[in-house]
Amino acid sequence: MSQLLPLDELSLTFARIKGLLMTEEKVDRAVQLLAEGIRDAFPGSVGAGVSLLDELGRRTSTGSTHQVVARADQAQYELGEGPCLTAWATDQTVIMYNIATEDRWPSWARAVNDLPIKSAISTPLMMGAKSLGALKVYSGTPGTYDAGTARPLEKFASTAAILLNNIQAGGVPKRLGKALTTALSGRDVINRAQGALMQLHGLGEEDALRRLLDLARTSRLPLVTVSEGVLARAGKGHQARA
Repeated sequence: MSQLLPLDELSLTFARIKGLLMTEEKVDRAVQLLAEGIRDAFPGSVGAGVSLLDELGRRTSTGSTHQVVARADQAQYELGEGPCLTAWATDQTVIMYNIATEDRWPSWARAVNDLPIKSAISTPLMMGAKSLGALKVYSGTPGTYDAGTARPLEKFASTAAILLNNIQAGGVPKRLGKALTTALSGRDVINRAQGALMQLHGLGEEDALRRLLDLARTSRLPLVTVSEGVLARAGKGHQARA
C-alpha cells in the first residue's frame, strides 16, 4: 500500500503539539499526540504507536491509539523481539508483510497470534546518530505496507524526532530547526480555515479538521491550498462545500 503523507498533514500533527513546547508538558502527551497523528495519516490500519527507548531498549515513554497496539508492543518488550525493537536496534525501517510467514520474530508472532495483526511497519526516530525510539503501524490485512509506505513514515519520523528531542531536553527551544519550521508553515491559514468551517457549519474542532483533510485528499491539493479556498469562499459570504 503506497501512502501519501503530505507535509501539510505533518503540520497539523505538530501544530497540535505546539502548546506542549510552550508549556513544557510531559513527553508522554507529545508521544500520544504523535501516535494519533500517524493513525490519522494511515487510515484503515488497526492502530499506530510511538515508543521512546533508552540505550538498552527499555521503554521510557509510549503512546498508542488502540489496545491491540498496546498488547502487541507489550509482547515485544517482554520477549525482546519484534518489528519495533528491530527498527530501533538497526536504525532502519522494518516491514512485516505477512505475520503468517514471518520467521524473524517467532516468539512474538506466536504471542500476538490472537490479535488482528497481519502486517506491520516500523521506523526509527533518529536524531543525528542517536535513536530515540520507533514509530509503528499495524494492519489487519497482509501486504498492507511497502516501500511506498516507508517513505512518508520516515519523513514523519524525521520531524517527530526533532520535536521529541527538544522536549526531552527539558526546555522550550528557541529554534526548532528547519524541518520543524517548514512543517509548521501554513498552520495559521489552516487554523483560520478550520475556524471558518466551525462557524459556518457548526462543527467541532476535530470535525472541521477532518473535513479539511477530506477535501485535500479528494481534490489532491495541498491542505494549505484547500484552506485558502475555504477562506476565500467564506470571505465572499458563501458556505464552503465539503
